[in-house]
Amino acid sequence: MTDSEEILLQAADWGRSGLGVALATVVSTWGSAPRPAGSQLAVNERGEFVGSLSGGCIEAAVVREALDAIGDGKPRLLDYGVTHDRAWEVGLACGGTIQVFVERIE
Repeated sequence: MTDSEEILLQAADWGRSGLGVALATVVSTWGSAPRPAGSQLAVNERGEFVGSLSGGCIEAAVVREALDAIGDGKPRLLDYGVTHDRAWEVGLACGGTIQVFVERIE
């Protein structure tokens, strides 16, 4: 079973158990990005999640946005990134961006 299948199965299990669920998907990347487009993260209303989009502060921000999407039902298109100059300042080889789509699923 692939990671994507496991993520979607867990999301479906949460939904069947009555929990609100959101799915976040990396829709595009540029430059340095730890996970490719198509990577997914499922989140339930308790803040539990499965999968990975990026790690660190970006993933935490996406979980918060997913919880908001579960609450209000509104999808979100989110952009996260760091410029090349800022990346160099913090010791990274180059900058990059990721764009993430978050939606509540039924």
